[in-house]
Amino acid sequence: MLRVVLYIFFVPFTIWALESININGIFKKNRYYQSRFVYLLFSLSISYLVVNFFMDFFTATMIH
Repeated sequence: MLRVVLYIFFVPFTIWALESININGIFKKNRYYQSRFVYLLFSLSISYLVVNFFMDFFTATMIH
């Protein structure tokens, strides 16, 4: 359940953070949808890494 809450928080946060990067500059002209798809993949990938980091951190620091 905590993992889902973290995903709900971090996916929009990474989308917001990646908006500062002009990713369209590395694509050919008129490739808007491909650039948006890569943008979405970057956002999901970063969110996955961040959520897994926090889950590992929470489980490692829990006192049993």
